[in-house]
Amino acid sequence: MKLLLPLATLALAGGLFFLQAADNAVKPLRVLIVAGGCCHEYDKQTMALKEGIEARLNAIVDVAYNPDKSTKATFEIYKAKDWSKDFDIIVHDECSADVTDPAYVNAILDAHKAGKPAVNLHCAMHSYRWGSFREPVKPGADNAGWYEMLGIQSTGHGPQQPISITFTDKTHPITQGLEDWTTINEELYNNIQVLTGKPLATGVQIVPPKAKKGETLPPDAKPTEATAIVAWTNEFGPNKTKIFSTTIGHNTATVSDARYLSLITRGILWATGHINENGQPEQGYGK
Repeated sequence: MKLLLPLATLALAGGLFFLQAADNAVKPLRVLIVAGGCCHEYDKQTMALKEGIEARLNAIVDVAYNPDKSTKATFEIYKAKDWSKDFDIIVHDECSADVTDPAYVNAILDAHKAGKPAVNLHCAMHSYRWGSFREPVKPGADNAGWYEMLGIQSTGHGPQQPISITFTDKTHPITQGLEDWTTINEELYNNIQVLTGKPLATGVQIVPPKAKKGETLPPDAKPTEATAIVAWTNEFGPNKTKIFSTTIGHNTATVSDARYLSLITRGILWATGHINENGQPEQGYGK
């Protein structure tokens, strides 16, 4: 009988320890990927992103996917009140260039102005544009909101050719320890205007000569070199919401590349405030 009391005390202490540990356990990041629209294998790429993020982070990834292959794809989740409230971060992977309803777009932007972090991938840079969007937009203009969230305005891209990526800010938590690399065939998006974005990486692409319609290519035609910012951060709105963006990610093989997924997960950690100055996840957030 004398032995039972110490055993009971030990069991109680152990139970309290595990309850306390459960209370202090880090909750998984709730990540929402919104994807669909023109020109990309979003059905495959969303799965590559979901699996890649969940394999690297303590995260639960939900996907809002619209199989619409047009440039007018919209997403029901954006139409709900407080649409972002259940998530810690939104990954914009939509390609909706011809969705031009300001009220619809502002409902998305309002969540980010209020403090919801975002990661923007590839064709998100060419979505939600209207008016004279091929010219530099003026801050505060009716058609400037999406670009102000992004931090850089892009209007087009070159051919699919390899892009040599150089991390220009090697001290940033997102880029620390990441090695420069050259992609497979990818699209290099231009930079018409840098607003408040802070560059992390540039891309260089060798563009083969191409004859104009109805003309013959001169025999001495030579390739040209195109350069653009391909990854950057931004702080958006009155709350200085953290935003990470990269224009890389046209092809599924690139989205599935471990180097690409490391960049994206670093961006998620930075935007949500869970990465240290050495580029490592805070305790409980990495795997």
